[in-house]
Amino acid sequence: MLFRAARPAVKAGSAALLRAAPTSIANFATLREIEGRLKSIKNIKKITNTMKIVASTRLTRAQKAMADSRIYGKTSNTVFENAETKPLDGKKTLLVVASSDKGLCGGIHSGLSKATRRMLAENSNYDVVVLGEKAKAQLGRSSAQSIALSFSNVGKDIPTFADAQAIADQIALLPTDFASVKILYNRFINAQSYEPTIIEAYSEEAITNSPNITAFEIDDEVLANLREYALANSLFWAMSEGHACEISARRNAMEMGLQNASKNAGDMINKFQILYNRQRQAAITGELVEIITGATASEDM
Repeated sequence: MLFRAARPAVKAGSAALLRAAPTSIANFATLREIEGRLKSIKNIKKITNTMKIVASTRLTRAQKAMADSRIYGKTSNTVFENAETKPLDGKKTLLVVASSDKGLCGGIHSGLSKATRRMLAENSNYDVVVLGEKAKAQLGRSSAQSIALSFSNVGKDIPTFADAQAIADQIALLPTDFASVKILYNRFINAQSYEPTIIEAYSEEAITNSPNITAFEIDDEVLANLREYALANSLFWAMSEGHACEISARRNAMEMGLQNASKNAGDMINKFQILYNRQRQAAITGELVEIITGATASEDM
């Protein structure tokens, strides 16, 4: 039982706590709401970590496909290097820009577009074929008159040789007799860097005029097939490298965003945890006030 001398002080303290309690409660959400917010933020943090793992897995697959395509592309180019094949002069050159339809991957597409504009500024004797909507939209604002053909639905998944062959077939149907085909793509250097690079694909006439082509004992009727196969090989190589660069750039951008998101989530979790503890302490204090007030009232009776 409380001493009568202490009762006025207890009553004064109880009254002060009761006056402060509604203000505190009004400033904070309820415990259940705070628990719900904490749970949501923790779930978001788990989702962002899962996204990072998925992006890393996709990059591994893309790099494997890129390594396989390099073998085909470099082997095909070795034939023309040994044959000393050179592009012809005096005719138009076809420039194939290996982009894609997807964004949110840094400067992948803008780098190709800038390199294309530089080439067109240095030599206007180019027709352009664009793979992907991103580079097409960028080049369409400055060099629409040079675009002879474009392809959409590119880069949704890892490129296959069948995709490259279908594009090569459409390029072969273009009416202009091109001296050569230059394929502009993003060459994969490492997981953090890439650079626009050219792969040369030669015309049938250029292959025929190669000084050492006779060493391969290729029949004349086979040259057209060799040219189309070499073009498809080079496209497959360029598309696969470009896809790996795109996945890598997107993963890096995502990782940066995930780091910020995880940091923000951690800060929010700490903030709401403190808020939860304060609210819980306020609830306990309120209960103690009620107990003390009830005990004081009982003594007065």
